[in-house]
Amino acid sequence: MTDALRVRPYEDHDRDAVVSLWALVFPDEPAWNASEAMIDRKLTVQRQLFFVAEHQGAIVGTVVAGFDGVRGWVHKVAAHPDYRRQGVARQLMEAAEAGLKALGCNKLNLQVREGNDSAVRFYLSAGYDIEPRVSMGKRL
Repeated sequence: MTDALRVRPYEDHDRDAVVSLWALVFPDEPAWNASEAMIDRKLTVQRQLFFVAEHQGAIVGTVVAGFDGVRGWVHKVAAHPDYRRQGVARQLMEAAEAGLKALGCNKLNLQVREGNDSAVRFYLSAGYDIEPRVSMGKRL
């Protein structure tokens, strides 16, 4: 990148760009993860843990983090395809980790969809370990 990438908290005027980025990066996202509804919910809880990566005025990445008092989680780690392998996801994860740490979080969990081997390689290179767990969920 010729100009510096800027990672900063999400601002209301980022909404359309974030929705477009998520549609590009997560094209098969299930209905319960609808982007606009997810943004609305996130803005009511720990808004300061919603980060965007901006390059030359364009939103090129996101991360949404949260802390429940026991563990931290990250969601929607997204880098625009034209910006992959340029440090976007790494800088976003560093911002999320710093934000979680500032809230007293001492362990961060994340999930990677089965078959997303490039994401697994990225997280392994960033110091994450594969833990022996069964991931379970229930839509409410």
